[in-house]
Amino acid sequence: MTAADTATDLDALAYRLDRDHVFHSWSAQAALQPLVIAGGRGCTVWDHAGREYLDLSSQLVNVNIGHQHPAVTRAIAEQAAQLTTISPATANLARGQAAQRISALAPAGFDKVFFTNGGADAIENAIRMARLHTGRDKVLSTYRSYHGNTGAAVVATGDWRRVPNEFARGHVHFFGPYLYRSEFWSETAEQECERALHHLERVIQCEGPASIAAILLESVPGTAGVLVPPPGYLAGVRQLADRYGILLILDEVMAGFGRTGAWFAFSRHDVVPDLITFAKGVNSGYVPVGGVIISDPVAHTFDDTVFPGGLTYSGHPLAAASIVAALDAMASEGIVANAERVGRETLGPALRALADDFPVIGEVRGEGVFWALELVADQHTRTPVPAATMGKLKTGLLERGVLPFIADNRLHVVPPCVITDAEATAGVAAIRDVLAGL
Repeated sequence: MTAADTATDLDALAYRLDRDHVFHSWSAQAALQPLVIAGGRGCTVWDHAGREYLDLSSQLVNVNIGHQHPAVTRAIAEQAAQLTTISPATANLARGQAAQRISALAPAGFDKVFFTNGGADAIENAIRMARLHTGRDKVLSTYRSYHGNTGAAVVATGDWRRVPNEFARGHVHFFGPYLYRSEFWSETAEQECERALHHLERVIQCEGPASIAAILLESVPGTAGVLVPPPGYLAGVRQLADRYGILLILDEVMAGFGRTGAWFAFSRHDVVPDLITFAKGVNSGYVPVGGVIISDPVAHTFDDTVFPGGLTYSGHPLAAASIVAALDAMASEGIVANAERVGRETLGPALRALADDFPVIGEVRGEGVFWALELVADQHTRTPVPAATMGKLKTGLLERGVLPFIADNRLHVVPPCVITDAEATAGVAAIRDVLAGL
């Protein structure tokens, strides 16, 4: 048996074991045909047979530092050799260093970090903190949002996944800005901002300001379509929150740690929240982790009052070590700056050029390495293309060695922050080739 035969057998084994025993999220199980991935490096992944894919998905938009960064994998191995796990009630050097690194990147006055196992439970605990700090119950969030798949997080989510899971209390939804499909009949970004803020204030007034603990927003809604807020919107939400004594929680789980070309996406919008949730990009998903960066006033609420929340693996040493290594490497190697530059100089212009050439692209949105192409059947009506078209797009990209991120009628172009100009150009060329054949 040749090495090629062995590799093919390993791919077949991985596929068979998955189909026999793995239950997949957000899926009807019978028709699934998962792609086998055996390894990766930088912006490329491959199967056992050596078939390579340029990863324009960053998996779930989380591998910001790229696959198998040696500094991060080394830090995990070194921590595993020293101490694999320890109770969150203890003090641990790796945990403290991780919290210090994160706090140093946050705005002034955010000295405390509560660690979780991922983004959904970061949202859960941020909501809990807001309710306890304010003594209020309701949480306002947008319909076009995704905040996770646990009790309160999935109900705070606005998309279809909320509906079968509405068991949490006190959640109210509103429409955020989305000029391309404006709910407010807006024609300009300025109108969209003004009218969306007016809509939000009316929701606050009608729900009763004294009943609202927090407004929860993704700084840049990701899964909903990379909806970069218009200038002034987030600052306007901050003003409304202050006016009515409401906390502002900004969800940076997907948008944070380099994705938009900045450490935090909200830093581009002249706003400082009360609570910041994070996960994904802080260590590129090498070990499951998330958390809440807590403003000092909220943190002081629990100086003499017990915070009624915790997790067995909060601040897990392996996760903490991966955070320290990832953030240090991103800083020393200029990875966040690379994401900003590639988006501005290469990826953004190339994607906009596609829109000029293909009427099926209704709009291009994004910044850094966080982009979406919205595909429409008609430029005038903006009717989304059918699912079959998106299926052809996905198949065509996989055939050309590109791993895409498809959501509804959108192709999200969300590569690792370490992507090179050559890789970005090659990825867009593959998209162009497939679009030409649709």
